[in-house]
Amino acid sequence: MRYLLLGVAALALSNCAPTGPGSYDDYAARRDAQLSSNAQSVPAPSDVQSSTLGGSGSAAVDAARDALAREEAAAANSGVPPVNAAPGNPPPQVVSNSAGISEENSFEAVSEERDIEDDAAMIERNRAQYQVITPTSLPTRPGTNEPNIVQYALQTSNPVGTQLYSRSRFRAQTKYERSCGQFTSDDLAQEAFLAEGGPERDRQGMDPDGDGYACEWDPTPYRAVSGS
Repeated sequence: MRYLLLGVAALALSNCAPTGPGSYDDYAARRDAQLSSNAQSVPAPSDVQSSTLGGSGSAAVDAARDALAREEAAAANSGVPPVNAAPGNPPPQVVSNSAGISEENSFEAVSEERDIEDDAAMIERNRAQYQVITPTSLPTRPGTNEPNIVQYALQTSNPVGTQLYSRSRFRAQTKYERSCGQFTSDDLAQEAFLAEGGPERDRQGMDPDGDGYACEWDPTPYRAVSGS
């Protein structure tokens, strides 16, 4: 009896389900119709058209770019084509001596111009023209009493740093730096040192070690020239 009542109730509910415009079936039908219409509005792939980017000005842009590239290539080009270093390519052509560079070190070039007898004659001519000039002492400048440091260098023989004259040690380093700093060269310092009574006297403290040479002056180069 209970099962019979449940079956009657289910049948009654199925008969009561809405089927009009507001029912679920109506909503599902409208949704399917809308989806179908949207799918038909999308164009097919064959209907899509392609166009070149840049529009009407693309040709002018390409021309300007090509002109700029040609200018840059012309500025960087030295006029000599680049050497292709592929193994199968022949070596580059050697440029001839158009700049007038000496070819004395090229045996082939020299042999075309002269032979061994010509070389011997040229050596003899050079030997005949060779002269050895012995250096002499510089003359005293007329009209002046300035000391000659070259003559002084040749008259002395003691090495730099060998003391020959007595000097005061009082503030020796301070006087040395102050006095020597006034001269732009050691030669000028030596001239002033000799003009003020040196080497016996050192009033300005320019020769603290008493070797007779002021500041950093060195007579060795002058002696080497004269051979003494």
